[in-house]
Amino acid sequence: MFPRLSRLSTRAASSLVVALGLAGALLTPASAAPAADPAYKVLVFSKTAGFRHDSIPAGIQTIRDLGASNNFTVTATEDSNTFTTANLAGFKAVVFLSTTGDVLNTTQQSALQSYVDGGGGYLGIHAAADTEYEWPQYQQLVGAWFKSHPAIQQATVRTEDRANPATSHLGQTWSRTDEWYNYRTNPRPDVRVLQSLDEGSYNGGEMSGDHPITWCHPQGSGRSFYTGLGHTQESYADPAFRSLLLGGIRYAAGFAKADCRPETGYTSLYNGSTTGWSQAGPGSFTNTDATLTSTGGMGLYWYRAKEFASYSLKLDWRMPGDDNSGVYVGFPASDDPNSAVNQGYEIQIDATDSADRTTGAIYGFRSADIAARDAALNPPGSWNTYEIRVEGERLQVFLNGTRINDFTNADPVRSLAQGYIGIQNHGTGDDVAFRNIRIKELGGTNPPTSTTYEGESYTSSQGVQAADHAPASGGRTLGYIENGDWAGYAQASLTGAKTFTAKVSSAGAGGTVQVRSGSATGTVIGTVSVPNTGGWETFRTVSTALSGTPTGPVFLTFTGGAGSLFDIDTFTLGR
Repeated sequence: MFPRLSRLSTRAASSLVVALGLAGALLTPASAAPAADPAYKVLVFSKTAGFRHDSIPAGIQTIRDLGASNNFTVTATEDSNTFTTANLAGFKAVVFLSTTGDVLNTTQQSALQSYVDGGGGYLGIHAAADTEYEWPQYQQLVGAWFKSHPAIQQATVRTEDRANPATSHLGQTWSRTDEWYNYRTNPRPDVRVLQSLDEGSYNGGEMSGDHPITWCHPQGSGRSFYTGLGHTQESYADPAFRSLLLGGIRYAAGFAKADCRPETGYTSLYNGSTTGWSQAGPGSFTNTDATLTSTGGMGLYWYRAKEFASYSLKLDWRMPGDDNSGVYVGFPASDDPNSAVNQGYEIQIDATDSADRTTGAIYGFRSADIAARDAALNPPGSWNTYEIRVEGERLQVFLNGTRINDFTNADPVRSLAQGYIGIQNHGTGDDVAFRNIRIKELGGTNPPTSTTYEGESYTSSQGVQAADHAPASGGRTLGYIENGDWAGYAQASLTGAKTFTAKVSSAGAGGTVQVRSGSATGTVIGTVSVPNTGGWETFRTVSTALSGTPTGPVFLTFTGGAGSLFDIDTFTLGR
């Protein structure tokens, strides 16, 4: 038995908070690919059977310039006879540069469709959407057909996906002048929207406020990318637009990886705002340009506002070199990062380590499919996207849209069926950045019948402090409790709660726990007595029914005699 220490003279703060600075969106164009691709060929097709854009020559020259700097050669043509199965096989990507009207016959259409479905790449620029109206499959390939446009004017472009190689260099918004297309249908259900227009920033938008302008999607075994930008000659002199085209070409050619599956129904957990997040343990994350970057450690930045049971979690990450971090899921609420290590699972981010401890691994439990991982992975310095899909005790990991791990929990100490999510700051020199953390809760599962919280994971308090006790969950308890003290838990909702159960210990006077709704002076909905258990390391369970239909967060108030009364290891709300 360890001796009981007296309460510290200065009462502990309610929670550990990371210092974060929010900066405005940046736009830092890149002019070259982050790594040399193998030499390849790109076909640029600019035939018009309708309106002809005077920016076509500038577009061709821009793509030639990009090729000269990025190891691809360009064949520019307006000859539809180029579209044969044998000829297309020599190109990694085909660019439709402001084509208009009916430019391919049925045989040529079939050759293009077979080429992309079989693993080739298509990239459409601007009026490529004003093309092949008599060929229904082309609408699927390009994503949507042109409907109309207002006069050329300035508008605000919103970057929805800042991990895609075409848009990762852009800020959250981009003010530019172009000819802004309206489309006959909204492509969002069938594509991954990369950029959209703020229809309030210009006149003539006709898409009811949801106005995609750049997008991508898988097409059979191949890839399709489209941008509505690029009407003006000036566009092709803009370094930011040139970088967008380069990223689109590299994606279409298969060298830059991206998750271009359609994405709807996700709720943002972080896209610049850190509301609901807290730092557990040492180190922190800086918050600049809607990007969290780890510094110091070893700690955990966790989303404490809500516990999740069945979900698809997506986030974008980048490491500059051989760095280390990870994403934790399925752990209990706690300000001790060891709770996530001991009771959750980490999806690893690390360029070099053993197979069960490198990128895509369930750390220490299951290696990723290394061949699939390597084929889907962008190199250090580039952005990647994880989808972490949790359903019951099954955990699947997708990297840039490709499944690389499929794991089922069988450890009785851990459960994926419910828990919190967080990102790791591993240590000095392990600098990993995160963007656009979002989640989609999945149907088809029953809500948890009970939820357990660590006593020391309070978010507000008076008097209490965390106490170290080896037998306790996570090695710590809510301790140094005296008469009149209280602790609040913003993450612990009383909605639907019917019972309160606590794991407690006491070598002191014992006392009473009052369960209150919403505040330390809120309505008492349950009371339970805590006896002397025979020692601070000896735990027993106490419980009480809860009354009424409370909906606020849990607050626990404590009464009893003089001195230290008892400790609380964990408490559980039963529903």
